[in-house]
Amino acid sequence: MTSQRLLNLYTGAFLLFMFAPLVLMIVTSFNDVSPPSVTDWQGLTGKWYAFFWADQDQLRADPVLRALDRDRFVGCFGNSLKVAGAVVPLALLLGLAGAVFLTRWRSRANGFLWWVLLSPMLAPGIVLGLSALVFWSRLGVDAGLFTIVMAQLTFVAGFPMLILMARLQRQPVEMEEAALDLGATPFRVFTRITLPYLLPALASAAVISFLASMENYNTTMFAKGGACTFATEIGAMSRNANGHPPVINAVGTVIIVLTVSATLAHTFLLRKDTRG
Repeated sequence: MTSQRLLNLYTGAFLLFMFAPLVLMIVTSFNDVSPPSVTDWQGLTGKWYAFFWADQDQLRADPVLRALDRDRFVGCFGNSLKVAGAVVPLALLLGLAGAVFLTRWRSRANGFLWWVLLSPMLAPGIVLGLSALVFWSRLGVDAGLFTIVMAQLTFVAGFPMLILMARLQRQPVEMEEAALDLGATPFRVFTRITLPYLLPALASAAVISFLASMENYNTTMFAKGGACTFATEIGAMSRNANGHPPVINAVGTVIIVLTVSATLAHTFLLRKDTRG
């Protein structure tokens, strides 16, 4: 067996390992059986998707759907949007500050500061969640959406910092120095030169921070108290003793479709701009 054939075999096995579960999840989201099954096919259905807009009479008529709390699920999703709405801008600000500090301030302590700022990304989510819970409870703050935001922020801010640092390291410093020599203030240099240069990286960092906040489970689980988010509610539904409802598969399928559609749209627009 040649090395190229072995590489192709490994690549195929890797892709199968990565995407086969997703394909099975999509297939079972259309199977009229709960818990989801591929082998026990009971007919094609879309009721697992209709769960989110069907009227109450239709929900009560189904033995699986009537056991689910749609209002709570939607409310938890709304909580995730609220948390992300606070985490993303704060993470961008902290990440931008850290990136500018580490790339523009030259010191022997840079290596130490690098590890200090990135250490939350390497810490287990359980540790971050419990630390935030204990810290804010000592200050008299009850666990809830606020502690979720603070706990997530400790590690989400690292993603924008890394992205913005990579962008800043490619920026010619001479542009800023020339503007300063011509009499511009540091604030004006930042707003007129540095910030516009960082806009593409800021957009990418915002998307990654949003996704990291929405999908986070470990840190959120230990910092949420009595609140809930999209990820923790799905986790609670999946721990059903009788098997998780196929509604989760439907939600996963929608997420996959949205992700793939956004990727294809971005690729199409990028190619269009390149040809133009």
